[in-house]
Amino acid sequence: MSRQRRLAQAGMILLLCAIVAIGWSFAAFERAVASRIAAFQAPRTGAEVVDRNGALLRAFASDDGRWRLEAGADDVDPRYLAMLLAWEDKRFVEHGGVDPRAFLRAAWETLIHRHIVSGGSTLTMQVARMLGRLPTGSLAAKGEQVLVAIALERTRSKAEILSLYLQLAPYGGNLEGVRAASLSFFGKEPKRLTAAEAALLVALPQSPERYRPDRYPARAKAARDRVLNRMETLGVLDAREAARAQREAMPAGRRALPMLAAHAAVRLHGGEPDRPRIHLTIDKAIQERLEAYARDKAKTLKKPVSLAILVSDAATGEVLAQVGSPDLFDRERQGFVDLTRALRSPGSTLKPLIYGLAFERGIAHPESLVDDSPGGFSGYTPQNFDRVFEGVITARRALQLSRNLPAVELLSAVGPARLLHRMKRAGARPELGDRSLPGLAIGLGGLGLTLEDLVRIYGAIANGGVAMPLHIEQDAGVGQGKRILSPQAAWYVTSILAGATTTNKGSPGDVAYKTGTSYGYRDAWTIGYDGRHVVGVWLGRPDGAPVAGLVGQDSAAPVMRDVFARLGPVTRLPGPPPGILASAGGGLPPPMRRIGRAAELMQAGLRPEIVFPPNAARVEIGLGRGQGADLFLKVRNGRPPFTWYVDGRPVVRDALERQSNWRASEPGFVDIAVVDAAGAAARSQVFVE
Repeated sequence: MSRQRRLAQAGMILLLCAIVAIGWSFAAFERAVASRIAAFQAPRTGAEVVDRNGALLRAFASDDGRWRLEAGADDVDPRYLAMLLAWEDKRFVEHGGVDPRAFLRAAWETLIHRHIVSGGSTLTMQVARMLGRLPTGSLAAKGEQVLVAIALERTRSKAEILSLYLQLAPYGGNLEGVRAASLSFFGKEPKRLTAAEAALLVALPQSPERYRPDRYPARAKAARDRVLNRMETLGVLDAREAARAQREAMPAGRRALPMLAAHAAVRLHGGEPDRPRIHLTIDKAIQERLEAYARDKAKTLKKPVSLAILVSDAATGEVLAQVGSPDLFDRERQGFVDLTRALRSPGSTLKPLIYGLAFERGIAHPESLVDDSPGGFSGYTPQNFDRVFEGVITARRALQLSRNLPAVELLSAVGPARLLHRMKRAGARPELGDRSLPGLAIGLGGLGLTLEDLVRIYGAIANGGVAMPLHIEQDAGVGQGKRILSPQAAWYVTSILAGATTTNKGSPGDVAYKTGTSYGYRDAWTIGYDGRHVVGVWLGRPDGAPVAGLVGQDSAAPVMRDVFARLGPVTRLPGPPPGILASAGGGLPPPMRRIGRAAELMQAGLRPEIVFPPNAARVEIGLGRGQGADLFLKVRNGRPPFTWYVDGRPVVRDALERQSNWRASEPGFVDIAVVDAAGAAARSQVFVE
């Protein structure tokens, strides 16, 4: 074989070996990339609790104790993104995870300066380093970055890779990601950043511990200003904007992340710790205002007296604000206890529902007369809170004055079991203790209810008698509303609680409310509502001990008014539904004019009674002189006109006055009777002489 032929064969063999070697290397490289794809797993972000509009209420640290929040390009200021890409990776959208030009530049700088000046890392490679917790300045680590970066580019979109950077970039301490950093250093989401703020967030990940603004503000400012200068050179910022940004003050320190609606957030997160995001019906702006108000109000209360506030939308049942305590970390007030869910005696706050049931069943009307006098009910003898009794008054006035005796009498008529059933239909969970059957005492607070329960009940009254399920989670399966009162009965109650003096046809006013004080001054309540909001307020000691002078009208009602002032303009209460009976007094159907003991009083003590001559009397009028004489007649009670009868014959007809005369002609016994306009009669037999 010729020399040329042998050389040709050798060349072919070498070429084949080279091809095999290259193929093997490529296959090995592909296997390495594939193994990174299989092993790749992004760390979990911390759970978030957000309000009805997606605003952050509360964040929880991730499982490894780091503040790491979900973030994407839409969650940050566009100017920050422009600065980030200009500073870190100009060709991010073009390369496949590794930028050859950046590598060549880094290699040349290393060769010239004989040490690593820049690593040539792309954003994807930085994400790879953060995912693997890889060290910097190591060739082996750099090789691993390349493999993971290529694996990322093959499995993730550019938007997803950018999102990973926004979630994982280190900012010192246990802060990771741009949202946690922005909330900690600026107290706001990174949606809107100043140029100075954006530049600081770009600079910090370069050396997060060295540039921490809470520890090394001078270094942090120098790093920020380098970014600003570079952005001016690249045309991202103009000279005036860059100069203004350099004059902006640095953040003074690290702030706490938001912790609004803390009790609800902890409870719901604790129930589902793996749930990444919990959507609440809370309105963040209202929640912030009421939490700040509660903290200020608590300063005026002697410890350990505390308070709780709950605001809902009557038409939907959504909780708009929930303040379980003024301060979660106040040990003296047991701030960790959610007092909106604590069982307490409701005092007089159930009276509106009692009256509503009586109105619904046709037992009473707001203008019906009821009796507020001392008395007993099957062995139960309640007293009024102030030990004062009003006598016969209208049901409207009795509820407005929160009289106990009329409320118990109406509860006796409608039945305690029916009251309990309607409370449960509203979603309340009344606690009767060791009693299996409800008694009349429940009408005056002899059971356990929570502030949430009372807001459910009053929400139904405010919503025309329909109780919408009270809920604080947006994605909770909310069922249909349940009717607990007729529309007419609910409106009667609303007109009374709004302070209306009569049953009129228009809106009864702006806010309807009822106060309550539990036995022994343990709990002070006020529940009120306008045309949209229901506001529940409780004050007391978390341990249930008495507080001298703690009265709903004096303690809780002012808080309710303050809460309404912080909700914005009041929505006026609606007008009445069809079927309202606006008549009063004599215009009511006879059975509804006087109720219970008031009716008995009329029957027993308000019928006509002959005052003179009294029965069995001997009356000398001068008949012995042989001529006639006048007998004086007088009646009390009854309704004029009156008709008088003597021995069965009418002697005075349709007398409007309560006194008349009859002329007797001879001495002897006479039967005298009087009949009033209602047909009620009284009799008297006397001897005249």
